Amino acid sequence: MFLLIDKFNKSSHFLNLKKYATFKSTNYIPDKLMSNKYCLFLLLLLSTNVWAQEPVYSGSYKELFKGPESPEQRDKWLANLKDWRHKERSRLKYHSSFYSEPKLKWINHTFIYVQMMAHDRYFYDPASHKYTVTRYLNDLKKRYGGIDAVLIWPTYPNIGVDNRNQFDLTADLPGGQKAIRQMIADFKANGVRVFFPIMIWDHGTRRIKLTMPDALVKEMKGLGADGMNGDTMFGVSDDFYRASQHENYPLAWQPEQSLGNLKMIEWNRLSWGYFWGYEYKPGVSVYKWFEPRHQVNITNRWAVNKTDDLQSAFFNGIGYNSWENVWSVWNQISDRYAETIRRISTVYRSFPDIWASKDWEPYIPVLQKGVFASKFPDRDKTVYAFINRDSTDVSGAQIVLPYRSNEKYYDLWNGLEIKPEVRDGKAILSFLIEGYGYGAILVTNNSVKPANLNMLLSKMADLSKKKLKSFSTGWKPIPQQMIAIKQTKAPVKIPEGMVKIPAATNYRFESVGVMIEGNELPLAVGVQHAWESHPSRSQKNTMDIASFYMDKYPVTNKEFKKFIDAVKYHPTDGHNFLKDWINGTYPSGSGDQPVTWVSLEDTRAYAKWAGKRLPHEWEWQYAAQGTDGRLYPWGNDKAQDKFPLPDTSRAMRKPTNVNAYPGGASPFGVMDLVGNVWQWTDEYADEHSRSAILKGSSYYHAQTSGWYFPPALELNKYGKYLLMAPAIDRAATIGFRCVMDSN
Repeated sequence: MFLLIDKFNKSSHFLNLKKYATFKSTNYIPDKLMSNKYCLFLLLLLSTNVWAQEPVYSGSYKELFKGPESPEQRDKWLANLKDWRHKERSRLKYHSSFYSEPKLKWINHTFIYVQMMAHDRYFYDPASHKYTVTRYLNDLKKRYGGIDAVLIWPTYPNIGVDNRNQFDLTADLPGGQKAIRQMIADFKANGVRVFFPIMIWDHGTRRIKLTMPDALVKEMKGLGADGMNGDTMFGVSDDFYRASQHENYPLAWQPEQSLGNLKMIEWNRLSWGYFWGYEYKPGVSVYKWFEPRHQVNITNRWAVNKTDDLQSAFFNGIGYNSWENVWSVWNQISDRYAETIRRISTVYRSFPDIWASKDWEPYIPVLQKGVFASKFPDRDKTVYAFINRDSTDVSGAQIVLPYRSNEKYYDLWNGLEIKPEVRDGKAILSFLIEGYGYGAILVTNNSVKPANLNMLLSKMADLSKKKLKSFSTGWKPIPQQMIAIKQTKAPVKIPEGMVKIPAATNYRFESVGVMIEGNELPLAVGVQHAWESHPSRSQKNTMDIASFYMDKYPVTNKEFKKFIDAVKYHPTDGHNFLKDWINGTYPSGSGDQPVTWVSLEDTRAYAKWAGKRLPHEWEWQYAAQGTDGRLYPWGNDKAQDKFPLPDTSRAMRKPTNVNAYPGGASPFGVMDLVGNVWQWTDEYADEHSRSAILKGSSYYHAQTSGWYFPPALELNKYGKYLLMAPAIDRAATIGFRCVMDSN
C-alpha cells in the first residue's frame, strides 16, 4: 500500500492519503477529498491492488480480473489466476479461520441484500407507531422473491442537521431500544439478517467516550444486529474486528469501497461490488477468487438497466444489493430485472453452499458465441452458471462435459432433466438461453439426488414459461403529492405579533435543493409541486400569491409554553419532545429563543390551537424575499452582522433570541428568517417516502465532513429533510413560524 503512495509523495494530498491509508477507524476522508474529482482519485489510488501485476484488472474500480483474450488462452489464464492466489496468500500469511466461525456461516447465504432507508413508509407506520416488517418483506417477496439481509439506514442524509451523532440517530428510532430489538427479531424470524452503517466520517457531531469500534460493537450487541456496513470505508479496519472479539459477539463486516489491502479479507467477510465499467466479456471478482467464501454484493444504486450487474453477479456466483430507496429517491427495479432476481435467487437458495466452492472456476469452455459460464463443484454435484451477453436467443449445444454413466443432468433454469448426446465419452448438453439471459445446469450423481431438486425444477419450470424478455424494462419516477394545508379563518384585524404580507402578482418562485446526492436519475431528486409532472431538485414557477399574515418572529419557547398549558398537549410519540426543556418548562433565560425539538405534527397542533397554519415554502420565501429575488432578507450581500454566527463546535450552543438581529428584517418586516433555526414548511409524500422542506438554515454547521446536512442560508435554497416519525424527526435546530390567511 505505502509503496503505491510513495509514488505520489509529491502530491499536495500525500499526507492526507497516507493518514487515511492506515485504515484506522479514527480517520476519515478529508473534506477536500470529498469532491467527486478527488474522491474518484482516492478510490482509484487505493484500489489499484499493487500487490499483483498479473492477471489484468477490469472495471472502473479494479475489483475484477479480465477474462482470457481467447478460448485458446483460457488454460494459461486460469493457471495465472491460481498462481496469483497462491503467491498472495503466502505473501500475506493469509489466515482463513474467521470464515470457519459457525455463527457467521449465514454470510455465505446472503445473496440478495438491500440497503433500506429507515424512513421507508413500508417499514414503519407513524400512525400506528409500529414497525411493519412483514409488510416491507412481503412487498419485496412479491416483486422479486425477497431478501436475505437488510442494511437499515437511519443516519445520512439527515445527520448533521443538529449535533446528534450516528448513535443518537439509531437510539432515536421509534420505540427506543426495546422496539428496535423486536424489529430486528422480526427480520430474523423471517430469515433476514440485519446490518447497520458505520459512519466513519462522523467526527463533527456529539463526542462519544468510547472509541468508535467499541461503541458500535456494544450498540450492535445490545440491539441484536448481525453486521455493519462501513460507509465510505476502504475495508473495515481490524479494530472493529478486535472490538467484536472482546465483546464475544461476532459481527459481519462489510466495507462500502474496495479493500485497501487483500489482508483485510480475513475479517471483511463481505463487500460491495462496484463493478462499473463493464466490458462485453465478464470480469472475475478479485475478492471472490482470492477467498471463495467472501461474499460480494454488487451495488449500482442509480442504474436503471440492471443487466450488466445481474449477469456479472450470476457469472461470479455472488450476491446483489437490490437498493431502491436511495436517500428517499425511489429507483424501483423494473419488472424484467425483478423477475431475473427472483430466478437467480431461487437457484442460489436451492444450493446455498455451492457458490462458495473452493474449486470454482470461471470461463468454462462453451460452444456458443456470446455465452460465458462458470463452474461451481461440490463433493457430489456441480452447478454451471451461464450468461448470454448478446441480445439474441442461443439454442442448441451449449457445453461439452466428460460423460459418466452414473450422472444425471438438469437444466435448472428451465426446470427439466436433460438427456445428453453422448459422443466419444463426452456429454453434449443442449438447451436454450434467451437474449441477455441466463442458464444453470446441475450435474449430480444418481445415488445422491438433492432433496429439494424436484421442488426447484417444478418452480423454475413454472417461472420459465414466461421469458424474461416479455417483462417490461420500463422505468419512471413515482409521483409525489404535497400534503394539503387547510386555509385558516381570516382575522378581522392584523393579529398581534404578525405582519401582513401583501398579495403578489406574477411572483417568480425559484428554489433549489442543497441535497448532496441525487442527480444521477432523470426526473427523480427533490420534490414534486402541483405544477410539475415529476419530482425535481429545482423549482421554478410564476404564481400569484394571495395576501396573508405571517408571524414576525419564529414561535418562541414562551409562546409554545402557553399552548402546552392551555391544551395540556403531549404527543403520543413523545421521544425528544421539547428535549431541552426541564420539568415541563423552558430553561431560565430562553423564553425568547425559538422553540425547537418539535416535530411537524407538534407544530401543526400548535398552529391549529392558534387559529393559524404552517406556511407553504413559496409563502415563506416571498415573505422573506419580496419581489426582487434577493438572496437574503436584507439584500444580496451576506452581512454577518444580520444573523447569528455559525457554531462549528461539537457541543452545539443554543439558538439566539429571535429579536437579536433587527438588521435581518425582510422587506415586509419579518424577522429572524435565516441563520438561527431551520423552519418547517411543506410536507411531500410518495408511496415510499415522506420529506419536509426546511427553509432558512440554522446556526449549527457540523464540521470534518462534506456528508453532513448542508446549510441553505440563501433564500432561493431549501433543505429536504426526510421524515420517519416524530421521535427521530425532532431536532435541536428546527423551529417554525405560522401564517394566517387574509381576505
